[in-house]
Amino acid sequence: MSASEKYTAETITWIHSWTPTLFSFRLTRAKGFKFTPGQFARLGVRKSDPTAKDGSGWRIAWRAYSIVSASYDEFLEFYSIVVPDGEFTSELSHLQVGDTVFVEKASYGFLTTDRFEQGRDLWMLSTGTGLAPFLSILAEPSTWEQYEHLVLVHSTREAAELTYVDFLKSLSFNEIFYEHYTKLRYIQVSTRDQIPGVLNARITNLISDGRLEQASGLSLDPAYSRVMLCGNPEMVDDCRKLLATRGFFASRRGQPGTIAVENYW
Repeated sequence: MSASEKYTAETITWIHSWTPTLFSFRLTRAKGFKFTPGQFARLGVRKSDPTAKDGSGWRIAWRAYSIVSASYDEFLEFYSIVVPDGEFTSELSHLQVGDTVFVEKASYGFLTTDRFEQGRDLWMLSTGTGLAPFLSILAEPSTWEQYEHLVLVHSTREAAELTYVDFLKSLSFNEIFYEHYTKLRYIQVSTRDQIPGVLNARITNLISDGRLEQASGLSLDPAYSRVMLCGNPEMVDDCRKLLATRGFFASRRGQPGTIAVENYW
């Protein structure tokens, strides 16, 4: 498969810095690019490489990024952290509006609501930029129609890293979502800062001691709860093990599960 058949060259149209190490950006979207909310795309940036076999002096560095934007948006939005000396983000963080980012034509991942059946409550547990796929899922009208309650948990080290708050609030007066907005429980967590209205502990501790359920007003019960996890691998692994002790399990052949995890980190 040639390069042109595998990916497209897209243009950065918008960049927003949340903190010195967190930013979001939008790209143009190829007409043929399709995805299911919760999936990720593989993005590529040019990186200097004097040893490139084609003599161009550069190569493409690739990384997986969950898609923030809605499936019906005309752009693709992504949420990124700057990794010091990181092969990918060290290049990406210096790009400007008008610069090029490559996007593979295929979308990937199984952190999608069609992994579940017959759920009443959808729990979306995230750390850091792991929030991204849940924003896309919440932008999908069918998510609000499918579940009676939606619980979004976003955990960060510092409170300043609790991003996309305005987007979540905007759903309350969006003509599509406002009638269903009371279904949403948005729970902020900071593991370092102690401020009113923000829980202060690791997500696993909040599950273990019951504070997460208390904050949501709902019970984590595999009979009617469906849980999605996205974030740092330690959180995902620890939560998965903890929830397994309560009877939650991933999809098996012929048997839809009660927990879904993204594993591209």
